[in-house]
Amino acid sequence: MNKIKVLDSITISKIAAGEVIERPASIVKELVENSLDAGATQIIVETQDAGKSLIRVTDNGEGMDKEDLLIAFERHTTSKLSSAEDLENISTLGFRGEALSSIAAVSKMEVMTRTDFSSSGIQAKVENAAVIGISPAGTPVGTTMIVRELFQNVPVRRRFLKSNSTEDGQIGDILVKLAIGNPGTSFKYIKDSKIIFSTNGKGDAFAAIFQLLGRDVARGLIPFSLKSDKLSIDGFISNNNLYRGNRNHQYLFVNGRYVVDYRLSRIVEQQYSSIIPINRYPLFVLYLHMDPADLDVNIHPTKQEIRFSSDSKIYEAIELGFKDSLRELLRIPEVRNESFRQNKSEKEAPKLWELSSPKNEIEQVITNSALVIRDYTAVDYEKTVPSDNENSIHNGGNKESSVREEINFEALNPIGVIFDTYIITEDRQDGSMWIIDQHAAHERIMYERLKADFLSESIAVQQLLSPIVIELTPGEYRKTMDNLEFFNLLGFETEAFGDRSIILRGVPMIFGSPDGRGLFIEILDGLEEGLTLPYEIRLDRIMKIACTKAVKAGDKLDNREIDSLLTQLMDCENPLTCPHGRPTVVKMTRQELEKKFLRIM
Repeated sequence: MNKIKVLDSITISKIAAGEVIERPASIVKELVENSLDAGATQIIVETQDAGKSLIRVTDNGEGMDKEDLLIAFERHTTSKLSSAEDLENISTLGFRGEALSSIAAVSKMEVMTRTDFSSSGIQAKVENAAVIGISPAGTPVGTTMIVRELFQNVPVRRRFLKSNSTEDGQIGDILVKLAIGNPGTSFKYIKDSKIIFSTNGKGDAFAAIFQLLGRDVARGLIPFSLKSDKLSIDGFISNNNLYRGNRNHQYLFVNGRYVVDYRLSRIVEQQYSSIIPINRYPLFVLYLHMDPADLDVNIHPTKQEIRFSSDSKIYEAIELGFKDSLRELLRIPEVRNESFRQNKSEKEAPKLWELSSPKNEIEQVITNSALVIRDYTAVDYEKTVPSDNENSIHNGGNKESSVREEINFEALNPIGVIFDTYIITEDRQDGSMWIIDQHAAHERIMYERLKADFLSESIAVQQLLSPIVIELTPGEYRKTMDNLEFFNLLGFETEAFGDRSIILRGVPMIFGSPDGRGLFIEILDGLEEGLTLPYEIRLDRIMKIACTKAVKAGDKLDNREIDSLLTQLMDCENPLTCPHGRPTVVKMTRQELEKKFLRIM
C-alpha cells in the first residue's frame, strides 16, 4: 500500500497560500502593492468584519484586459518578470506571481477592471483560483479586487485569526506603512463604513507623516539627506525630545519597499546613545534609493527582508554618512524649543540637538576601576546575614528586616556625590563606605509607592480643564481600546475620540504632579501585541513608569534631597535593588581600601 500520495492542485494551492496569506492584512498588502505596481495614484481600501467578510481594494491603475484577467489568478503568472535573470534587477513591489492565486485559493473573489484603451470594462468571479463568469461592466479605468468569505474553505486557519480589533490594527498598520512609503499616491482606508484616514497623494512625505502619525510626531522630526556612490537616503529623523519605548515608529523604505533591517536601525540608534534615555529608540522615516541589482529582495515571502550584495560596504557608507551628517547638525549655534505651529515650514523644523552637559556612561564608573566592591543583592545578603542574628528584627522570617538592620541607613553620613550619579556615604558605626546609585534608589522608592497605590486602587486623578487629544496609529488605537480598563486603574480617564485618536479627560497624579501625554505614550509603547495584562505584567508596567519618572544619572541633588532619598530608601520593603534587579547600594570596607593602597597586606 502506497503511503506517499500526490496532492491535488487545490490542496497544494491552499498549503502554498499559507506562506503568503497569513491573515487579512497580508491580503491587503498584496493587493495594494499590485495597485502600486500598476501605477495607481489613488487607492481606496475598504474592510468589513476585520477583512474576514469583505476586503475591497480599488485603484486607478492601468487595469487588465480580458487576456490578462484569464491567467492572472494562475500560479506563477506575473507581468513583472520574464526570466530568472530579471530577479537580479527587481524594481516592482511584487514579482513572484503567487499573491492572486494564493488569495483566490482561500476566499471568493470578484474583479472589475478596465484599461485606458477600452471603452468598457469587464467583470469576473474567481473560485478555487479559476476565473468564471466573465461579463462586460461599466467601470472606470483601473481595477477593483473584492475578497469575501476569507478562509471559509480553510477553517483551521480562520480559527487562528485574532480578535477583530487586533486584525483591524494589523491592516491599519500595513496601510500606514504603504502610505508613508508612497506619498505620491492618495490612500483612503475605510473600516466598517467609517473613514479611518486619507492622504492627499501630492508627493509631500512630511504631509503624509503629519496626516498618518500625527502632529506630535511630525513636530519632532527634521529633514535628513545622505548621498554616496552606492546609494542615497532622504527622509526624517527625530530630535532628542522625540523617542519611543519600541521600534514601531522606525520606517525604512528601500526603492519604495517597506523593509525591516535591524542592523541599519542599530546604526541609527548608536548616534542617539548619549542624548536620549537608555532603552528608548529614535524615530525615523528613511527612503533609501539604490541600484536594484545591488539588492536581493527574494528572501522571505513577505518581502520585508533584504540583503545587500556588498553588505559591509553599504553599512559602512551608511554609518559614516550618519556620523558626518549628525556632526554638522551638532554645530547649530542656536537652540530653540518652540511650540509647534501647523503653518511652520519644513525649514523651521525643530533643531536636532539641545545643548546640555554630557552624561557619562553609568555602568562603566565602577567596573572600570581597580576597586573590588561588594554587590549587595538579595542573594548576597542571604549568604552574609545569618538568620539568627541577635540584632535582626524578625518579622515572620523576613530576611529583608535583617538586611535593613545590617545596613542601618540612619548611620550613613553623606560625604559627597561623584559623577552627579553616585552618593558616597560613610557608615559612622563601622567606618565602611557605601556607594548609592541615586537613579536606582529613586526607582525603588517610586516603584513601591506606585505599586501600593495601584494595588489599593487609590491613585489620585487630576481632572483636566483642557482635555488632551492624542493621535495614534491604527495599531496603537487598537491596543488602547483593548486596555482601557488597565489605563483606568492607572488613573487615566480615557475615551475614544474619532477613529484614530483618544482623549484624556483625567490623568494620574504621579508623585504629587499630574502626568498625561508622555506617561500615557510610555505605557502604551510597553504593551505588547495581544497582551492580556495579568497581575505580573501590570507590575512590570509599573517598573517602567518608575524608571521613567525617577531622577537620572547626572541630575544634581542638594543635601536635603540626598537626606530625603536615604530616608525613603530605608523605608522600602526591599531597598537592595531597583525594580529591574540592579543594585541600589554597594559597600567597600576600610580594610579593602587600605589593601588597594598597600597599607596592609
